[in-house]
Amino acid sequence: MPLRLLSSPAAAAKLAAGLRAAPLRRCHSFARPPRHTDRVALASSLSVAVRSASPAVAAAQTELSVSGKKQVLISLSNKTDLAYLGNGLQGLGYSIVSTGGTASSLEAAGVSVTKVEEITHFPEMLDGRVKTLHPSVHGGILARRDQEHHLKALKDHGIGTFDVVVVNLYPFYDKVTSGNISFEDGIETIDIGGPTMIRAAAKNHKDVLIVVDHNDYPALLEYLKGNQEDQQFRRMLAWKAFQHVASYDSVVSEWFWKQSNKGEMFPPSFTVPLELKSTLRYGENPHQSAAFYTDKSLARVGAGGIGNLIQHHGKEMSYNNYLDADAAWNCVSEFDSPTCVVVKHTNPCGVASRQDILEAYRLAVKGDAVSAFGGIVAFNTIIDEDLAKEIREFRSPTDGQTRMFYEIVVAPGYTDKGLEILRGKSKTLRILEAKRSGKGMLSLRQVSGGWLAQESDDLTPEKITFTTKSERSPQENELADAKFAWLCAKHVKSNAIVIAKNNCMLGMGSGQPNRRESVRIAFRKAGEEAKGAALASDAFFPFAWNDAVEEACQNGIGIIAQPGGSKKDEDAIACCNKYGVSLVLTGVRHFKH
Repeated sequence: MPLRLLSSPAAAAKLAAGLRAAPLRRCHSFARPPRHTDRVALASSLSVAVRSASPAVAAAQTELSVSGKKQVLISLSNKTDLAYLGNGLQGLGYSIVSTGGTASSLEAAGVSVTKVEEITHFPEMLDGRVKTLHPSVHGGILARRDQEHHLKALKDHGIGTFDVVVVNLYPFYDKVTSGNISFEDGIETIDIGGPTMIRAAAKNHKDVLIVVDHNDYPALLEYLKGNQEDQQFRRMLAWKAFQHVASYDSVVSEWFWKQSNKGEMFPPSFTVPLELKSTLRYGENPHQSAAFYTDKSLARVGAGGIGNLIQHHGKEMSYNNYLDADAAWNCVSEFDSPTCVVVKHTNPCGVASRQDILEAYRLAVKGDAVSAFGGIVAFNTIIDEDLAKEIREFRSPTDGQTRMFYEIVVAPGYTDKGLEILRGKSKTLRILEAKRSGKGMLSLRQVSGGWLAQESDDLTPEKITFTTKSERSPQENELADAKFAWLCAKHVKSNAIVIAKNNCMLGMGSGQPNRRESVRIAFRKAGEEAKGAALASDAFFPFAWNDAVEEACQNGIGIIAQPGGSKKDEDAIACCNKYGVSLVLTGVRHFKH
């Protein structure tokens, strides 16, 4: 299934160097109504009009194409900085051809405008569907100035050339994400003439400058003041134009797929529209360059997550910061009761839920205080003054003296006082705000030469059945511990083992090639507190006797939760029965690679 990523750090770096461009502007930033737009009669009107117009009109157009008079075509939905652009172009001696609302806005700003209908004498057709698709527009855009037969064709048909085209698109993204919209209304919001003009100008960028982003207006005017020989500038504008259209089309395609294939998650091909949010100091390691992009797919609208975070304070985010913050936020967002999660290298090393969030914080850090130092701490509650003070002043449980240091604090919100206090903890502490991550998302992961796509793992203990297989049935509190441990294990790298009690992670073993070693690590961290606690495994135990299950029983565990499905499940049951340990099977595996 082809997956087309629409941007790259390399392209972004070149653009920043050449255009000092802002992040890619997408259609959703355009606030203009889609119908009865500026491109009134701009294209469909021209060829027939030229042929039917008086000889004087034809002669005037021919003069435009051969006399060296400079022309600009402007048709905008988003009119930000339009007056600045129009006055700047007029000051440089350019004649402006425009349409509808754009022409009216330019005139209101004191800019002289030739309206398209004054040239074409031809109205728009078919309720505005046919406006700009015409040789008199596209001939003036696409004609190569170094080809005599192109120029002769323009002269024969009385078509003037355009040196600059400034166009952006109907706000399709805004329209289809604004609430309930009918399929018919969505169809009428799809821009046809705009993308066609943009692509035409971008293709002929050697002769025609194409601008789709108001942030590039200053650079355009500066370029027009010079000798205009910098082809790299033209190419970067053309790249940005094609990107603008590609991004727009990706949203239309995504919307169409969902309208036409309800319930089907995996289309034969699809495009992911990405927008550069920031270039990063480096990647996982200093020798790797990196950047961060936000996903502008329709599916991500209102979905929350770290990709849409707000940073209130601290050092700029790094590549690893994003990964760790995402892991912490995804984990803490799973819990309904007040919870604190501490993460190191994408693994939760401390998790605790309490009605008193201060106690939850202390217990989460205590779960592995050594790993927590320099980690990421996440909360699913608003951080107020009391919690902020506790975060700022809390001393490491290892010595009772060292003030805890964190790279990141992330929460759904902060009181003014809480934010003020946290800012005083450290100049570098990254204080992040995020919305709870959405469910039912498509999860993508890159491999060499391809991408893996899967449904997000949204299962929680409430959605599955914990079936008792041992002779001893678990007590209510033991089953609650098993469910808590199981939910924590979901976020630990495989092979994952979590030991928990009283809604608190006591120890975990992660990322080991064999499950028995993960069990040993988890018990080593939990210590004596493991007696009577719950142990959860992300996958089944392949062996029981003289292996992980028996070791867990011998260490005094009270209940074991695992998916089951091994040929040796009966051995695990018999082993638990021998030691009087409860065994529950979930029927659900939680591998995390």
